[in-house]
Amino acid sequence: MTQKLTVRLVGRDLPGAECGDYRDVHVGVQRGAEPDQLVRADAAEAVFEFEVAVVAAPDGSRDFKGPYVQGKRGERFFYLTWGELPPGGEFAMFRRAKLWFGDLPEAAGAVVGEVGLTDRAGMPLCAGVRPPGVVWG
Repeated sequence: MTQKLTVRLVGRDLPGAECGDYRDVHVGVQRGAEPDQLVRADAAEAVFEFEVAVVAAPDGSRDFKGPYVQGKRGERFFYLTWGELPPGGEFAMFRRAKLWFGDLPEAAGAVVGEVGLTDRAGMPLCAGVRPPGVVWG
């Protein structure tokens, strides 16, 4: 049986549009290989909302499917992708943050998370982000 799940992630504490050597910084959720729902990194917050399918894996555990889902069964995740997007230019990714679907609570229809998007060095959050770095409710 397939169930639809709406994932809403609210990013706060964005690092700014100028970080280190990067200019015109934006963040988006990765859809396939492309950034989606891009937000300039000096915004007050970044809100990403997308839908995934939740299915039963052969072993009975939850599995996730859809264009935002990355990774192999048992290790599914989604990316927040950071890049430069100059006016009239193309998005040039320079780092990503990985958030795991397995950390989501069992939910009927929708789940909401909150995450700070600036790392300790004042740069865009990257690498693996697990609770308590992201709070799912």
